[in-house]
Amino acid sequence: MFRKILCISTLMSVFLLALSTATFASSPEEGGENKTGFIMHHIKDSHEWHFATMGHTHVTLPLPVIIYSSDRGLEFYSSTDFQDHETHKFGVEHEGYYINEHDKLHAVDESRFIIDLSITKNVAMLIIVLVVIFFLIFSAVKNYKNNPNGAPKGVASFVEPLVLFVRDEVAKPNIGPKYKKFTPYLLTIFFFIWIGNLLGLVPGAANLTGNIAVTMTLAVFTFFATNLNGNKEYWKHVVATPGVPLPLLIVIVPVEIIGLFTKPFALMVRLFVAITAGHIVILSFIGLIFVFESYAVGVASTVMVVFINLIELLVATIQAYVFTLFSAMYIGAAVAEHDHH
Repeated sequence: MFRKILCISTLMSVFLLALSTATFASSPEEGGENKTGFIMHHIKDSHEWHFATMGHTHVTLPLPVIIYSSDRGLEFYSSTDFQDHETHKFGVEHEGYYINEHDKLHAVDESRFIIDLSITKNVAMLIIVLVVIFFLIFSAVKNYKNNPNGAPKGVASFVEPLVLFVRDEVAKPNIGPKYKKFTPYLLTIFFFIWIGNLLGLVPGAANLTGNIAVTMTLAVFTFFATNLNGNKEYWKHVVATPGVPLPLLIVIVPVEIIGLFTKPFALMVRLFVAITAGHIVILSFIGLIFVFESYAVGVASTVMVVFINLIELLVATIQAYVFTLFSAMYIGAAVAEHDHH
């Protein structure tokens, strides 16, 4: 298993170095542009999917720009409509709109109300992750339908251990007798985060689970799943903790209420920071090769990139597990029945 993971990490590193080499080496230094600007470009969302720069050729995938305005309704454009055809930079005005240097869509007339519904790089990555998840799940379901009494084969043999792990090691111990109601949700967030983390490590992929909006949405789902299902005992412990003297409730109750929001906030930040930091570190080591232009630094950075990719493959799984585990713990605390003696 270790050899297989090492081979995967090495292959990913080779492809990543190949793509990054062309991009870093081709980045113009005049005008103050930093060669390592590609790092933040990879981390951020964008209206185009940029893979590499080879000389004056940009390997990119144009994405649809969808705009809703109160006066025009829905409008559809391509991201290339807002780019300079020579520099491939955004800023070109088109049909009363433009995309600024921070990759934000604006109307030329600032008084107009518009909503950006574009398929950005992270949205496209989200769709890819969902397609992969649906393929895994429906392939497993098909296997069980065709062979209900036999051992799982193919995709089902891969999916079943993960499902059983989340059910038996995460949902049951932390939620208790009501685990069946919440297991589908826990399985959904586990597979979504895990697949998103793994695909995000593929060279040229988008940083989906390192996007604060994505992690915030997942945390909000856990927040509502916890508090909308909280029983009487749960809310009693929040607003009037049993056994606590009345004067102390003045301190305890605000702390408990703040805790309702700090828990999902911690989920959001933990996943965002862990995934984003890993991407930045890997790309930073690659950037060092072109900053120092040294053979020794190149060899050392390459070894570190392979090593960190190994760690990131582990972190991708750990972060999916941790998010699912803490979600189960919060839900379990909300639905647990408390006995007072």
